[in-house]
Amino acid sequence: MGMVGQGRWEEADWAINEFGGALLGDQRRTACLVRMGSVLGRRPHRSLPEAIGDPAQLKAAYRFFENEAIEPAAIVASHVEATLERVAEVSVVLAVQDSTQVDWTGHPATRGLGQIGNGKGRGIILHSTLALTPERVPLGLLSQTDWVRPLDAPRAPERRRLPVAEKESRKWLESLEAVIAAQAHCPQTHFISIGDREADMYELFALERPVGVDLLVRACHDRCLVDADGKRQHLRAALAATPVRATVEVTVPRQAERPARTARLSVRWCPITLQPAKRPGLTYPDPIALGAVWAVEETPPPGVPPLDWRLLTTLPLATTQAALTCLDYYAARWTIEVYHKVLKSGCALEQRQLEDLDHLQRCRAVFGVIAWYVLFATMLARTQPDLPCTLLLEEAEWQALYCHVHHTLVLPATPPTLAHAVRWIAQLGGFLGRKSDGQPGVTVLWRGFPHLFDLAAMYRLHHPPRRLAKCG
Repeated sequence: MGMVGQGRWEEADWAINEFGGALLGDQRRTACLVRMGSVLGRRPHRSLPEAIGDPAQLKAAYRFFENEAIEPAAIVASHVEATLERVAEVSVVLAVQDSTQVDWTGHPATRGLGQIGNGKGRGIILHSTLALTPERVPLGLLSQTDWVRPLDAPRAPERRRLPVAEKESRKWLESLEAVIAAQAHCPQTHFISIGDREADMYELFALERPVGVDLLVRACHDRCLVDADGKRQHLRAALAATPVRATVEVTVPRQAERPARTARLSVRWCPITLQPAKRPGLTYPDPIALGAVWAVEETPPPGVPPLDWRLLTTLPLATTQAALTCLDYYAARWTIEVYHKVLKSGCALEQRQLEDLDHLQRCRAVFGVIAWYVLFATMLARTQPDLPCTLLLEEAEWQALYCHVHHTLVLPATPPTLAHAVRWIAQLGGFLGRKSDGQPGVTVLWRGFPHLFDLAAMYRLHHPPRRLAKCG
């Protein structure tokens, strides 16, 4: 498939494109994966029996998830290959990484789960690296791994003494290594690896990177710096001594009970040099030159904590515009939180009831790709609304949708735009479409997709393909 907007990409083809390259040891397993992905993608939030329906296909799905010869990483690897094809046609990619806990506490019969939350919950920890365009179009996953935290995991003081290779924080380094591998495959693309406060690790900045791979991380620690004269100071003091260079507005998404809002930030920036860190048995001899950006909300709404971002970056930082670009890139990090919401809620991953951890991990790998597909449809319609809807929908699907929405049997001469089609699908999922409602989000879209496919199934019954008369 070409980059978004290039060529035709029908819905029926997406599962072939994302799953068809999976090396599962047997072509029949790959064919089963493609069929299952296509079917589950139509009704991602329903249970397996509801989504699949056909008893034979349902049995095949359960056998697939139970097959010990199938590696979850091989399922994701096929999608990553497809992602890299899209990434290769983009000049800048934001590789946003983050973790989430998948909670299966409510399924005590499932074997092999680890501790999550306060230690009493049971589930897995999932770390994803999502490739985005600067316009927030998700091109796909660059990596996705999960692990189980042992029920007898050491306490925090003990974990701090462990080498990074034995800590969960190695996930940030492994994600960066996946980004470096992607850049080797797409040498014309500039990758920026983006992480939140948990990613503020000296080891991450010290990891050797090729040209074309940069870091953008929200600072957690008030790190010790050195200036050109060798004098020491700390990050917060250095930024506080820098004058405000600009003000900028950013959109803050809705969170829990807080509505979406626009925040006005004061922006400071300056070059810094990190003092070499010392670790037990390991010394980093060289200081690290970085850029630092501080964006703070001076007057937040009453009762709302202010936005306060201190960002560290390896990107060139010589102008205020460069600092504003860093802020815009970091704001894209919210997209991966939306992705995890789609995976856990839209694809009902936490409601899946399978016998043990291995089965759930295969299930996670399949739905991890499906969640990307739902998010991709949403964001593509926002950023490239005038594209034809045939990029995402089969002929029968858009025709059934058009006839249903307009209460007509007369079709337009050309397919509707992507923006129109996505809005109509969202209306099937409960989107009211009022002026104050803004653009449809992923929730109404994943609710609307099953209704669309039900409409299309009925439409196909009434509009069967034409059969050519036999000759002779």
